[in-house]
Amino acid sequence: MYTIGQMSEMFNLPISTLRYYDKEGLFPSMQRQSGVRQFGETEVEALRVIECLKTSGLEIKDIKKFMEWCVEGPTTYAQRKELFETRKAAVEAEMIQLQKTLDMLKFKCWYYETAIKNGSEDKLKDMIPDGLPIDIKKMYDNAHS
Repeated sequence: MYTIGQMSEMFNLPISTLRYYDKEGLFPSMQRQSGVRQFGETEVEALRVIECLKTSGLEIKDIKKFMEWCVEGPTTYAQRKELFETRKAAVEAEMIQLQKTLDMLKFKCWYYETAIKNGSEDKLKDMIPDGLPIDIKKMYDNAHS
């Protein structure tokens, strides 16, 4: 069993957040001893899932619904799977957009590093897009797609 302080440290979350999650019913099977929260392995795993869903963009009210489905049992497997499929698709789309952003940043770093080395942008402007080195062109093309 873990204390709220230990959970706070393990997950790098404020204690107030853990209390809020508990108040919202996100730890439905959590034990208490003399009113003190005791976090077991079930709550550790629940918190991993909560943080995953939160990071994926799901709101607390929807995470609460997921936790309610878990309590309901096997009849909600399909709903739970659909929730994760939807979140997975959203994260994959975000990753594609983030890769485009990263490629633009890398391209611009290369661009200005080369401009500094050359003392001007003149040669660079003539290279865009077909005269770029292959690896740089891939970044440029992805950033501009």
